[in-house]
Amino acid sequence: MTALPQPASQVSPGHAVVTSRQGFDLDDLRSLVEAEVCLGDYPWAHAVADRALVYRTQDLRPHLGDPHHVAAIRNEMARALGEGPGVIVITGAIDPGVVDRATEVFERIIAAEHEAGTGGGDHYAEPGANDRLWNALEKLAVADPETFVDYHGCDMIDLAALAWLGPGYQITAQVNAINPGGAAQSPHRDYHVGFMTDDVAEQYPLHVHRLSPLLTLQGGVAHCHMPPETGATMLLPHSQKYELGYLAWRRPELIHYFAEHHVQITLEKGDLLFFSPAVFHAGGHNRTGDVRRVANLLQISSAMGRATEAVDRERIVNAIYPALLRRQQEGLDPARIECVVVASAEGYAFPTNLDRDVPIGGLTPPSQQDLLRQALAANTPPEELARQLTAHHHRRTTH
Repeated sequence: MTALPQPASQVSPGHAVVTSRQGFDLDDLRSLVEAEVCLGDYPWAHAVADRALVYRTQDLRPHLGDPHHVAAIRNEMARALGEGPGVIVITGAIDPGVVDRATEVFERIIAAEHEAGTGGGDHYAEPGANDRLWNALEKLAVADPETFVDYHGCDMIDLAALAWLGPGYQITAQVNAINPGGAAQSPHRDYHVGFMTDDVAEQYPLHVHRLSPLLTLQGGVAHCHMPPETGATMLLPHSQKYELGYLAWRRPELIHYFAEHHVQITLEKGDLLFFSPAVFHAGGHNRTGDVRRVANLLQISSAMGRATEAVDRERIVNAIYPALLRRQQEGLDPARIECVVVASAEGYAFPTNLDRDVPIGGLTPPSQQDLLRQALAANTPPEELARQLTAHHHRRTTH
């Protein structure tokens, strides 16, 4: 006789097919997160700082032209983000002068939104503790295309994103400025399951909890010197390996443990911080009286997932294309041009209307990125690319 399935309460933890907040065990979490990191296991890393792996742009960039080295670096970063501490830093990734230009643009937009009464709030902090600029990617592109090209033509962002997500990834960005005296956020996990209530998250089977953090890479660009006292991001390395973490972060015992055991990594202007969205983290308490801690938070999504924000990528491409075309003609490194292409245009061909957008020569129709690459290769005038993008958008609609 075939055995009947056991009720969820009787299924042993090692074979659970459902998830429950009642399964949280602080000792299980502690056994994972108190592991040390051995630098020798990560030959491309420069150092271990607060149980996070630190890479230096100056060490990595010379090897980006060698496919074997690139594969080794990506594999190591993916291992660090998944099986290792879940947190990596890449120092010196963006020129500080470029970061300052972007900061000026962001601050002008934030001020304008405050004046208009449209400024964004924060999911995890008290009102007024910080300023949030949603959809900073599109707003920067429209406000200052030249700065967008210099800022997002970043090979180190591309390297980390490809390591974790592969090609076709989608960037969204949100500026987070923690004001002097601003209180810390509560510890949390991020998109996808991390944005759900416990009641909703419990409805997803354990394999979806395992899958969710594989669809997104969390990151940030430091826009100022960022020691702990300015509110540097608080992190609990290795916590991405705790499978019931999406149902744990609101629990008082987890919040207390996080407060006692988190780390805060000092960053310099232009440094990058990346971590699995399943790492428990939070914006820190800005204990200074005069430092406005500014970071541009990057949520980079798999081509096979969707980002939190609705971004008008056609608008972005039309805004930056004249600047990008001119910079190409002036001799900008093709690798940096490609970084801008993937940061700005949609890289995934679906969803679309296959009655109109018929695949030619393959299984998928062209994406926005394909159109932008073709335009750059042909030195297509901006007005012609705009026409092609409009037609492309029309093909993807259902009416």
